[in-house]
Amino acid sequence: MEIILTDIDKSFEEGGQSAPILMNLNARFPTNSFSVILGKSGSGKSTLLNLISGIDVPDQGNIRIGNRDIGTMSDYQRTLFRRRHIGFIFQFFNLIPTLTVLENVMLINELEGSASEINRRRAVEILQQVGLGDRLQAKPDNLSGGEQQRTAIARALAHDPEIILADEPTGNLDQDTGTVILNILIDLIRKKGKTLIMATHSHEILKSADLIFGIQEGRLVKSEGE
Repeated sequence: MEIILTDIDKSFEEGGQSAPILMNLNARFPTNSFSVILGKSGSGKSTLLNLISGIDVPDQGNIRIGNRDIGTMSDYQRTLFRRRHIGFIFQFFNLIPTLTVLENVMLINELEGSASEINRRRAVEILQQVGLGDRLQAKPDNLSGGEQQRTAIARALAHDPEIILADEPTGNLDQDTGTVILNILIDLIRKKGKTLIMATHSHEILKSADLIFGIQEGRLVKSEGE
């Protein structure tokens, strides 16, 4: 799905005053592309991903995903849209500690009412693809950081979304493990024809990206690519 952002403004309240974080932001992310968003902490990278996913809404402007305008949806409609079309990978993994690796990956499809045996087969297949076929019954606390992030990648891909949003996906991993995780993610995205937008501090990933943006003074600036 193509993503088009037009004249996006977003502010937050700080000390009783409005603090702008994104201002007159415009961008286009083509279908089946891999885009990287670079920026220091607090620059608005996570805010931008939250807006695209519908977790948050802009103060002004339009976000169009495919033929849908996110801003015209209710909270419930955005939740359903996100479940069906968007996979999110977080820096802190956000796995449910009481569930096994397999159960964590199956969860979103269960929320959508997928038949349990079909859901299980999908989850096992994607876990095998990320190298966790032998860890299906492990709990998150018994996994390494890299294994937890592989689980998070599998969970994000399990419902076959068109769009993957990754927010500092290697921020809690050492450099070598982070490189392995990024390579796994990019390989899967390319094979499955997904649109991937990744917010990161890492410059190592730039050689694999189709588009590279930086956030400067609340605006998204194309710095390299195409």
